[in-house]
Amino acid sequence: MAEIEKTRYSDDELEEFRQVILQKLEAAKADYDMLRSTITHTSSNDTEDTSPTYKVLEEGASTLSKEENGRLATHQLKFIRNLEMALIRIENKTYGICKTTGKLIPRERLLRVPHATECIEAKEGRNRR
Repeated sequence: MAEIEKTRYSDDELEEFRQVILQKLEAAKADYDMLRSTITHTSSNDTEDTSPTYKVLEEGASTLSKEENGRLATHQLKFIRNLEMALIRIENKTYGICKTTGKLIPRERLLRVPHATECIEAKEGRNRR
Protein backbone atom coordinates (compact mmCIF):
# COMPACT_ATOMS: atom_id res chain seq x y z
CA MET A 1 0.00 0.00 0.00
CA ALA A 2 1.39 3.43 -0.96
CA GLU A 3 2.33 5.82 1.82
CA ILE A 4 0.26 9.00 1.89
CA GLU A 5 2.37 12.15 1.58
CA LYS A 6 1.89 14.67 4.39
CA THR A 7 0.28 17.90 3.28
CA ARG A 8 0.99 19.87 6.45
CA TYR A 9 2.81 19.62 9.75
CA SER A 10 0.91 18.32 12.78
CA ASP A 11 -0.19 20.65 15.57
CA ASP A 12 2.59 19.26 17.80
CA GLU A 13 5.18 19.91 15.10
CA LEU A 14 3.81 23.41 14.54
CA GLU A 15 4.12 24.10 18.26
CA GLU A 16 7.74 22.97 18.19
CA PHE A 17 8.43 25.33 15.27
CA ARG A 18 6.59 28.11 17.12
CA GLN A 19 8.92 27.71 20.10
CA VAL A 20 12.00 27.87 17.85
CA ILE A 21 10.66 31.00 16.15
CA LEU A 22 9.82 32.68 19.47
CA GLN A 23 13.39 32.12 20.70
CA LYS A 24 14.85 33.52 17.49
CA LEU A 25 12.42 36.43 17.61
CA GLU A 26 13.44 37.33 21.15
CA ALA A 27 17.14 37.29 20.20
CA ALA A 28 16.48 39.26 17.00
CA LYS A 29 14.56 41.95 18.87
CA ALA A 30 17.37 42.26 21.43
CA ASP A 31 19.91 42.63 18.61
CA TYR A 32 17.72 45.22 16.89
CA ASP A 33 17.36 47.24 20.11
CA MET A 34 21.14 47.17 20.59
CA LEU A 35 21.77 48.32 17.03
CA ARG A 36 19.18 51.06 17.33
CA SER A 37 20.72 52.31 20.57
CA THR A 38 24.19 52.49 19.00
CA ILE A 39 22.76 54.63 16.20
CA THR A 40 20.96 57.10 18.47
CA HIS A 41 23.41 57.20 21.39
CA THR A 42 25.95 59.96 20.86
CA SER A 43 27.39 60.79 24.30
CA SER A 44 29.94 58.01 24.81
CA ASN A 45 32.96 57.27 22.64
CA ASP A 46 32.34 60.37 20.58
CA THR A 47 34.80 62.95 19.25
CA GLU A 48 34.18 65.51 22.00
CA ASP A 49 37.33 64.60 23.96
CA THR A 50 39.60 64.11 20.96
CA SER A 51 42.31 66.43 19.75
CA PRO A 52 41.41 68.41 16.59
CA THR A 53 43.99 66.49 14.53
CA TYR A 54 42.07 63.23 14.77
CA LYS A 55 38.59 64.63 15.21
CA VAL A 56 37.80 64.74 11.46
CA LEU A 57 38.96 61.15 10.95
CA GLU A 58 36.98 59.92 13.95
CA GLU A 59 33.83 61.75 12.84
CA GLY A 60 34.11 60.09 9.43
CA ALA A 61 34.57 56.66 11.03
CA SER A 62 31.66 57.35 13.38
CA THR A 63 29.41 58.28 10.47
CA LEU A 64 30.38 55.12 8.56
CA SER A 65 29.76 53.03 11.67
CA LYS A 66 26.31 54.58 12.15
CA GLU A 67 25.48 53.97 8.50
CA GLU A 68 26.55 50.33 8.75
CA ASN A 69 24.57 49.91 11.98
CA GLY A 70 21.60 51.47 10.21
CA ARG A 71 21.87 48.91 7.41
CA LEU A 72 22.19 46.10 9.94
CA ALA A 73 19.19 47.41 11.89
CA THR A 74 17.10 47.54 8.70
CA HIS A 75 18.10 43.97 7.86
CA GLN A 76 17.30 42.86 11.41
CA LEU A 77 13.88 44.53 11.27
CA LYS A 78 13.10 42.64 8.05
CA PHE A 79 14.16 39.38 9.75
CA ILE A 80 11.84 40.17 12.70
CA ARG A 81 8.92 40.81 10.34
CA ASN A 82 9.61 37.53 8.51
CA LEU A 83 9.60 35.64 11.82
CA GLU A 84 6.34 37.32 12.83
CA MET A 85 4.81 36.33 9.49
CA ALA A 86 5.96 32.75 10.10
CA LEU A 87 4.05 32.81 13.41
CA ILE A 88 0.94 33.87 11.50
CA ARG A 89 1.42 30.96 9.09
CA ILE A 90 1.63 28.63 12.11
CA GLU A 91 -1.67 30.00 13.42
CA ASN A 92 -3.20 29.48 9.96
CA LYS A 93 -1.68 25.97 9.80
CA THR A 94 0.02 26.83 6.51
CA TYR A 95 3.53 26.99 7.98
CA GLY A 96 6.13 24.86 6.25
CA ILE A 97 4.27 24.56 2.96
CA CYS A 98 6.32 25.72 -0.03
CA LYS A 99 4.56 28.65 -1.71
CA THR A 100 5.85 27.51 -5.10
CA THR A 101 5.45 23.72 -5.09
CA GLY A 102 2.81 23.25 -2.40
CA LYS A 103 4.94 20.51 -0.83
CA LEU A 104 6.24 20.45 2.72
CA ILE A 105 9.52 22.24 3.31
CA PRO A 106 11.87 19.76 5.02
CA ARG A 107 11.99 20.01 8.80
CA GLU A 108 15.78 20.46 8.79
CA ARG A 109 15.47 23.55 6.59
CA LEU A 110 12.77 25.06 8.78
CA LEU A 111 14.86 24.54 11.90
CA ARG A 112 17.78 26.36 10.24
CA VAL A 113 15.68 29.01 8.45
CA PRO A 114 12.38 29.13 10.35
CA HIS A 115 10.95 31.93 8.20
CA ALA A 116 11.50 30.00 4.93
CA THR A 117 8.56 30.04 2.53
CA GLU A 118 10.08 27.91 -0.20
CA CYS A 119 11.84 24.57 -0.38
CA ILE A 120 15.43 24.57 -1.66
CA GLU A 121 14.43 23.15 -5.05
CA ALA A 122 11.93 25.97 -5.68
CA LYS A 123 14.37 28.64 -4.51
CA GLU A 124 17.21 27.28 -6.65
CA GLY A 125 14.87 27.00 -9.65
CA ARG A 126 13.84 30.64 -9.22
CA ASN A 127 17.47 31.75 -8.93
CA ARG A 128 18.46 29.94 -12.16
CA ARG A 129 16.00 31.94 -14.28
